[in-house]
Amino acid sequence: MTPTLPSPPRGLRRLAATALADVTPLRSSAHFRRLWFGQSVSSIGQQMTALAISIQVYALTRSTFATGLVGLCSLVPLVIFGLYGGAIADTMDRRRLGLFGATGLAILSAGLATQAFLGVRQVGVLYAVVALQAVCFALNAPARASMVPRLVPAEQLPAANALSTISMNLGLTVGPMLGGLLIEIWSYQAAYLVDAIAFSASLYAMWRLPSMRPEPADPSDPTAPARRPRASVLDGLRFLRDRPNLRMSFLADLAAMVFGMPRALFPALAVVLYHSNTGTVGLLAAAPAVGALLGALFSGWVGRVHRHGVAVILAVMVWGLSIAGFGLSRHLWLGLLLLAAAGAADTVSMIFRNTIMQAAAPDDMRGRLQGVFTVVVAGGPRLGDFESGTVAQLTTPTFSAVSGGVACVAAMLLLLVRYPGFARYDSRHPTP
Repeated sequence: MTPTLPSPPRGLRRLAATALADVTPLRSSAHFRRLWFGQSVSSIGQQMTALAISIQVYALTRSTFATGLVGLCSLVPLVIFGLYGGAIADTMDRRRLGLFGATGLAILSAGLATQAFLGVRQVGVLYAVVALQAVCFALNAPARASMVPRLVPAEQLPAANALSTISMNLGLTVGPMLGGLLIEIWSYQAAYLVDAIAFSASLYAMWRLPSMRPEPADPSDPTAPARRPRASVLDGLRFLRDRPNLRMSFLADLAAMVFGMPRALFPALAVVLYHSNTGTVGLLAAAPAVGALLGALFSGWVGRVHRHGVAVILAVMVWGLSIAGFGLSRHLWLGLLLLAAAGAADTVSMIFRNTIMQAAAPDDMRGRLQGVFTVVVAGGPRLGDFESGTVAQLTTPTFSAVSGGVACVAAMLLLLVRYPGFARYDSRHPTP
């Protein structure tokens, strides 16, 4: 008789089941499953491209300021088109808008591959493509994110957001490492070309979705503001003005990303501090995503947390302290560990901030609020790239990282003094 291995204790199995990410949305919704897979694949390609652009700009200029300027070039179009992209998503078929944005991103990645094959050495070309990528992303992201509450029931939103965070961080983890490896072996062409091909998964997922026009406002809701025939960016901002919890969720992320984002420092730190090559740049860029991925994989507990405001506050402060510690570290392993801790904290913050927004906003406002969310989530790090690169140019990369982490914690404390009610936010009674 073949011996059988003993089964794990029931308590251990229950602990593992509750600790690991809840995959119910993937099982129950085929549309969400395809969208999640397509976004995972395309995200890997996008992060390969982001790393390749950063390394290519630094190789051409040897300037942290020029590298940080990449973020600023995408910030302005991201802010403008992010807000209008959200408004457009509240007036037209969100599926069609998502397809348009994803197609544009694929074409731009093919353009980057072409310039790399031709040996173009003009930084301005890279800046221009980055700006156009921001436009397409600003149209695609609000449409895609505002569809999620229509694909899964309300009680599955925390799990769906945790899974979306896994998708994003798969890209942030695998993308930089694979991109750094391909650039080391071949050149920028490989990273850009793989990105262009990877977008086919996202395009297929969007194509299979049903029509996703916004639902009309509920006329019986006395708190719903008067809507214009066409969605207005100003209506979304007015809605946000009188909703302190939603506003605070955006400001908390800005504090973390503007002051505590060290991404633009990675090429310089890899050379100056760690005396290494582009492979180390890829490790530094991937480390926060590794932590974020682990945080999302073990996110089974998030559905049992109701004080979402407290969770966001603590997560942002852990992020800032971890970044400050990274700036003080002198060993690569310790720096990677602290960056991973920061990434795990960012995952917790993102899950609860996204859930607050989706639960507290009506469907016909979700596009505009997702537009604001896109501006904050994607624009904040780009402004952070410019801030950290500029401070590093004026001082040192080490000082830039440490001061940024400390400033993040200080900004979060000031925001908490200004909006004390955010700490009392309860998901069982969501109030925007």
